[in-house]
Amino acid sequence: MKTLAVATLAAGAVTLGGGITSASATTGKAAAVTCTPENTKVTVGKVSRPINHLLLEAKNTGTRACNAYFAPRLKFDNGQAFAKVWKESRPQAVVTLAPGKSAYASVLLQGEGTKAHEARTLTVHFMSSTNGSTGTTPVQVTLPKSTYTDSAIGNSYWQDTAADALVW
Repeated sequence: MKTLAVATLAAGAVTLGGGITSASATTGKAAAVTCTPENTKVTVGKVSRPINHLLLEAKNTGTRACNAYFAPRLKFDNGQAFAKVWKESRPQAVVTLAPGKSAYASVLLQGEGTKAHEARTLTVHFMSSTNGSTGTTPVQVTLPKSTYTDSAIGNSYWQDTAADALVW
């Protein structure tokens, strides 16, 4: 016999595909939009732990909540391929940012890879709600000085807190 999971939602809430919950028009709250370069500010910084990592932050600068879908797609300098995304870091739900709030992703710079070099820029692509598609024009950020990468680069999914992101 199968056990079915039952979710209780607040009055006026609607469950959309993929477990995303949105307020309906009857509650007076607008549904969240996709996080894009137009409604978020992306910054990157070094962290002391774990070593060889950066912390990527996307702060909602808009007036509506936005969803940071999946993981950021990252390229260093003029790289041909995106960094590997760690599937194990996928959160249980889409990260939704209220205005002024942030999502975080950790970025591994070096591991046991090859072709080590100093990187100067990071191109960040936000994902749309459709898995695997970059939904918007990317944003490019300048990396901190003395940022070295190799072919082992990778990154986590978006997380609610910096601490959760830095576990990866």
